[in-house]
Formats: sequence, structure tokens, C-alpha cells
Amino acid sequence: MPASKIVNEQEVVRWFEEGRTYRWMVEEYRRKYDIETVVSMWSNFRRRRGLDVRIIRDVALIPWAVKAEHRWLYPVQMLRHEGRRRAGAELREADDVRLDAWIANLAKENLVVHYDPDTEEGFFYIPREARDTDIIREPKVRTGRATSE
Repeated sequence: MPASKIVNEQEVVRWFEEGRTYRWMVEEYRRKYDIETVVSMWSNFRRRRGLDVRIIRDVALIPWAVKAEHRWLYPVQMLRHEGRRRAGAELREADDVRLDAWIANLAKENLVVHYDPDTEEGFFYIPREARDTDIIREPKVRTGRATSE
């Protein structure tokens, strides 16, 4: 088995506890130790040590099982960012600005996000109705995860 690139495991655990991003850890190891790492190395370290999952999922905002071809479309990216914000996670400044503009536009145009997995487009902006209580059109049947992670 190859030697671990991790110089100080306690330091890395502390970084996870501080909420440092994988990207930050890659850059910090390059700067501090002149060691090249990749994001998956940090993810694997987290998993092997049983540290908390870093992904924040808000099933209230993404109640659908999103098809692979739709996972990186702009509306679902913005819903993920909003889920992180609602969970109290810090967003990058650029994401914060984009999210504010996106939400403001939804409000201005009186729209909500709708998902139809059986279409090429996947996500649509549709007129808000009285039953819409958030920035999405709540589906009749939830197909996504049952709980937040």
C-alpha cells in the first residue's frame, strides 16, 4: 500500500471540523507541504474516518429524483445553493450574488421552479399559484430522498 500523503491527520480532522472545503484543502496542502492532492483523497479520508457528510440536501427544495442529465442545470444548482444557505452554510461570494439575483427574478416574475424528468429540458419556470408556498412547485408525489442528509 502506498504511503499516505497526509502529513498530520489531526490537522486535517480540525479542518473538517472548521468546515474547510476540499478545494481549500488541496490548495493548502500544495502551499504548506508542496504536496499535490485531489478532492477525492479528502473525501475518502472523511469517509474512512467516519466524519460528517459534507453535502447538504434540502429535500423540501429538491423533492424529485433528478435524472443524471438534469443534475447540473442552472435551476437545480440554484436550489442546492439555497438549500445550503437555509442550512446556515457559507456560500462563495459569487454563488451568493447569483443566488440573490435568481431569487429576486423569481419573485419579480412571480415564478416557481417545476421539474419534469420526462422532458429534455427537465426544469421549467412556471407561474406561481396560490398553492405554491416556496420557490418550487411541490410535486403531487415526492420521488427524491425521504430525509435531509
